[in-house]
Amino acid sequence: MGDGDARWLLLIHQLPPKPAYFRVKIWRRLQAMGAVAIKNSVYVVPRSDETQEDFEWLLREIVKGGGDASICEARFIEGLEDDGVKAIFNAARESDYRQLADEARAITERGSSRDNAFQLETEIARLRRRLAAVAAIDFFEAPGREAVEGSMSDLERRVQVDSATASWTVRRDELRGRTWVTRTGVHIDRIASAWLVRRFVDHEARFKFVPARGYRPERGELRFDMFEAEFTHDGDRCTFEVLLGRLGFEDTALRSIAEIVHDIDLKDDKFERPEVAGIEPLIAGIAVIHRDDEERLAQGGAVFDGLYAYFRRKQR
Repeated sequence: MGDGDARWLLLIHQLPPKPAYFRVKIWRRLQAMGAVAIKNSVYVVPRSDETQEDFEWLLREIVKGGGDASICEARFIEGLEDDGVKAIFNAARESDYRQLADEARAITERGSSRDNAFQLETEIARLRRRLAAVAAIDFFEAPGREAVEGSMSDLERRVQVDSATASWTVRRDELRGRTWVTRTGVHIDRIASAWLVRRFVDHEARFKFVPARGYRPERGELRFDMFEAEFTHDGDRCTFEVLLGRLGFEDTALRSIAEIVHDIDLKDDKFERPEVAGIEPLIAGIAVIHRDDEERLAQGGAVFDGLYAYFRRKQR
């Protein structure tokens, strides 16, 4: 890019006054892509193929929602200069880093115990994901990232030490008599996870189906495959895989099932399991026929009983 080329992209938009949720949605999208406001309804990002594509998608969404928007390539000649725009970006990202550092310190100060081990691990994983998201839109290397990385590393080391001293090993007998909470509308990962719990952890396990967000667990409840759950996706592992690892299962038949669930749930063909072609439409059909979540668990559980028996026999 030469000195005379535009180095910024501007999104100039006008949103309809209603519905309010649409305005909030667009604002959140702009925040997620790292755009900053330089005027009312004027947002800027550094010019690149990726940011241009982000703005183009957002423009289509604004127009579809009844608003109006334009994308401009820009150079700042007078008034607000490039360094001033960079300072706005850095201030925004520095604020993000400061908030993450504060949260990491709050977790550290709260300490750890066997009772909150599940939740603590979930919070650390959530902070790591947020840090990665902020770093991805830190276009000009704002101050503060190193401090957060240090705080996170210290917290993780402390968790590892506390795990050894507090016996954080998740034993299956500790999970009996619990109520397992998950989102309504269960599908492959949650059906398989519930089957695993009832088949190998607690034959009398109770399940509760709640909205995806906003639910506060009651005493004795464990959440799975939902926001801030004790057992949920971790990196590229689905909830079923996380349960296998956390509960110490080494059964190769269960590992085979985990690979099938992973390929269907994450749709990345990581394991290229041939059984996916049959199991995926079967589980989808159960979801179509049965709206009741308990019925889905019952019907889906029968499918996984059969799969487990098949893989066990294949082993022998």
